[in-house]
Amino acid sequence: MTHDVHIIGGGLAGSEAAWQLAQRGFRVRLSEMRGSGDTTPAHQTEGLAELVCSNSFRSDDDERNAVGLLHHEMRRLDSLVMRAGEIARVPAGSAMAVDRDVFSAEVERVLTAHPNITVVRERIDELPTSGLTVVATGPLTAQGLAESIVRATGQDRLAFFDAIAPIVHRESIDMDVCWFQSRWNKGDGKDYINCPMTKEQYLAFHQGLLDGEKIAFKDWEADTPYFEGCMPIEVMAARGVDTLRYGPMKPVGLDNPRDTTPEFPQGRWPYAVVQLRQDNKLGTLWNMVGFQTKLKHGAQVELFRTIPGLENAEFARLGGLHRNTFLNSPLVLDRQLRLKGGEHVRFAGQITGCEGYVESSAVGIMAGLMTAAELAGTAWTPPPRSSAMGALLAHITGDAEAETFQPMNVNFGLFPPLHDVKKKSRKEAYTSRAKADFSEWLESAARVPA
Repeated sequence: MTHDVHIIGGGLAGSEAAWQLAQRGFRVRLSEMRGSGDTTPAHQTEGLAELVCSNSFRSDDDERNAVGLLHHEMRRLDSLVMRAGEIARVPAGSAMAVDRDVFSAEVERVLTAHPNITVVRERIDELPTSGLTVVATGPLTAQGLAESIVRATGQDRLAFFDAIAPIVHRESIDMDVCWFQSRWNKGDGKDYINCPMTKEQYLAFHQGLLDGEKIAFKDWEADTPYFEGCMPIEVMAARGVDTLRYGPMKPVGLDNPRDTTPEFPQGRWPYAVVQLRQDNKLGTLWNMVGFQTKLKHGAQVELFRTIPGLENAEFARLGGLHRNTFLNSPLVLDRQLRLKGGEHVRFAGQITGCEGYVESSAVGIMAGLMTAAELAGTAWTPPPRSSAMGALLAHITGDAEAETFQPMNVNFGLFPPLHDVKKKSRKEAYTSRAKADFSEWLESAARVPA
């Protein structure tokens, strides 16, 4: 098939861009390296849109949460990721979590069945010199292509470390010690497994994180910073003895039913808690929330089995660490994600410096819409700055300072401020304004060609 657009990378962003273009009648060649004999240090399968670090798309609350608002906007644009996410959804309170295998299989099924999409398993080592191209190779771009991108931008790549949390087999968790409960009983109230810790157990665990044997850095990795939103647990532990108790191990809103008194008949809050979230539809796999780590595998098994309820834990996957790369987008990309000096090439997803599954997917959607408008000869206006998509795009393509640019999750700090609204009502005000402005933007077919 002769194609109108070449998309390089079959992750979340590339899959979304391909879907948006194909649905508008444009022919897409989607190149994915995995399946051609190549892979990455983090991927486990050859499936399109494989989820690597977590199985969660985070909060699905579109009234008070910026990422939930982004979900809402993506659904309005017929997001393939949101479609597949609903099919693969597993319980996770107010969050949207999915069965990884079901999710990836659904995305691949839809894309490979589409008459306007040809999926090719091949590694691309050079940026194309002509033809509309969307590069969505993510933070683990293969070396040859990464070097080609560096030459084209004239800039050094920025980089940070990203870490993967362990996954535990459900049957190996001791439910005589642990219990089901969501914090403050959100969702159905039973979407997480909680492992309680006393003060003595927590302090011993904290020391174990500090003392455990870590993965050694290579020389070229030594000065690479971590991303604050995906910090290895031992790095958080090094920041202070109570840091974890105010982060992934916070006990607030969790009543241990094994520790009741007349004063606390529903159970008291433990000193610290390790939470596990369902990772597949069968409920047989549960991931350790916030437990990204660079501990060596042997050290992980030894230490994590000191957690109450996980003494006999069997791990389907242990934690890991990989080096992510991204562009200094405010410096090298224009407002339509095009490479300055090579405008036939767009970038999408995490390589642009957004962070998170949902953000990567949303940027993929926008790259697809921009390219569709260009092919149709139609002017494309970006989503309003007051929307989640518009705020994220503005941050990537110019609002952020190039000298200090770092990956960013969507958050209300990226939105135009509402200083005249009381603080307690501000989140609702942000979402109400965003939904109204986004709806108005959607009414113009010229902005979103169909």
